[in-house]
Amino acid sequence: MFPLSNMLKSFVRLGTLKVIDAEGKVHVFGGRQPGPDVTMRLTDPTLYRSLFFNPELAAGEAYMDGRMSFENGSTLRDFLTLFSVNRLSLGSYPLQKVLRTASRGLKRFQQANPIGKAQKNVAHHYDIGNDFYKLFLDKGMQYSCAYFQSDDDTLEEAQQNKLRLIASKLDLKPGQKILDIGSGWGDMALYLGRMADVKVLGVTLSKEQCKLANEKAKALGIADRVRFELRDYRDLTERFDRIVSVGMFEHVGVHHYGEFFAKVNALLTDTGVMLLHSIGHMSPPGTASPWLRKYIFPGAYSPALSEVFTAVEQNSLWVTDCEFLRLHYAKTLAHWESRFQANRAKVAEMYDERFCRMWEFYLISAEMMFRTGSQLVFHMQLAKKRDAVPIVRDYITDTQRAYAKLEAERGIGS
Repeated sequence: MFPLSNMLKSFVRLGTLKVIDAEGKVHVFGGRQPGPDVTMRLTDPTLYRSLFFNPELAAGEAYMDGRMSFENGSTLRDFLTLFSVNRLSLGSYPLQKVLRTASRGLKRFQQANPIGKAQKNVAHHYDIGNDFYKLFLDKGMQYSCAYFQSDDDTLEEAQQNKLRLIASKLDLKPGQKILDIGSGWGDMALYLGRMADVKVLGVTLSKEQCKLANEKAKALGIADRVRFELRDYRDLTERFDRIVSVGMFEHVGVHHYGEFFAKVNALLTDTGVMLLHSIGHMSPPGTASPWLRKYIFPGAYSPALSEVFTAVEQNSLWVTDCEFLRLHYAKTLAHWESRFQANRAKVAEMYDERFCRMWEFYLISAEMMFRTGSQLVFHMQLAKKRDAVPIVRDYITDTQRAYAKLEAERGIGS
C-alpha cells in the first residue's frame, strides 16, 4: 500500500484509522492521541496511488463509486470527522504542500466566472430540480446558513431568524428600491417585500429558482412590488437604495471580486447600503476542494477575509459593520443532512445510489469544515458614506424585535 501508508502515518495524529486493503490486510495508523476510531475498506488497489496524490478528490470519488466503505460500526461521518481534525497534518506532508502550492497558482482558471460561464456553473448545481431541494431544505427553501438563537430552534425558526437579522441590518425606509443579487428561491426578497413598503428586484442565474420565486410572489399577492429576473447582476444599470446578497458571493471567484464590488458601488445610490452574507474562512488564501469544484460547485471559492477586505478597500466602500457566524452553518448542515437521510430512498428513486453518496459526502464534509475546520459565515455591511446607517448597533437589535412582533401579527413564518 506504499506510498499511501507513508502519508497516512504522518496524517493520522488524532484518533485511529484502520485500513483494510484490497487483499484483506489490515493497516493501523494513528492512535497516539484520542479521536475518532474508523475502520475503512478499500476494494480497488489503484486507490493507493490516487489517494496519495489527491486525497480529497480521490476519497470523494471512491465513496461515490462504492470502492471505499466503512466497517465495524464506522460511518462516513466518522471518517470525515477524522479527516477534518487531522487536516493540518495532511497539509504539512511534503508532497501535499507542493501540490497545494501548484493548485493556488491555477486559482484564476479554477474560479473563472465570466458572464455566460457563470450561468452554466450555477445551473450545474441549482437546476437539478426544485423537488430535490424540497426534500431537505426548510419550507421556504433557503439554501444558506441559518441563524440559531437557541439550540432548540427548528430549521424553519433559524432560517426566519436569519431573514430578520439581515433585514434589520439593511435599515429599510419606505419607498426604497432594493436589489437581491443571487436571490435563490426568493425568500429573502419576499420577506423584505412583506415587512416594509419597498420594491424589490431579485436576480438569479437559475431558471428553476427564478420560476418558483415569481410563483411565490404571485401567491402572496406582492408580485407588483417583488419580482425576479433571470439576469446577471453585471448587466444591471439602474441604482438601488439597498442591495442584499445571500450565499452568492462564493460563486463570484476571487479574481472577480474587484468587478463585483465596483458594480456594487455603481449600483448603490449615494446613501445606499449593502449587506453581504457569505461563506469565508479564517485561514490564509487558498483554493477550493478539488472534489467540491468538480462535483458540486464549479468555479466556487470561499474567500479568506483578507481577500474580501482588499477588494472592498480598492473600490471606495465603507465597511460599516461586520459580524461572524461561526457555528451556525455547521448546525444548518446537520439539519439538512438529517432531512436528506430521512428522504434518502426518495432521492435514490429520483436519481441513483451514486448521487445519494455524492450528496452525503458533500453535506457531511461541509458540516465538518464549519465544525472543526476554518470555515465561517460573515455579514459585511457596506456603504458609500460612513454615516449611511446609525453609528451605534442598537438599531439592529431594536429592528429585529419590531420585525418579530410584526411577523406574529401578520402570520409570517408560522
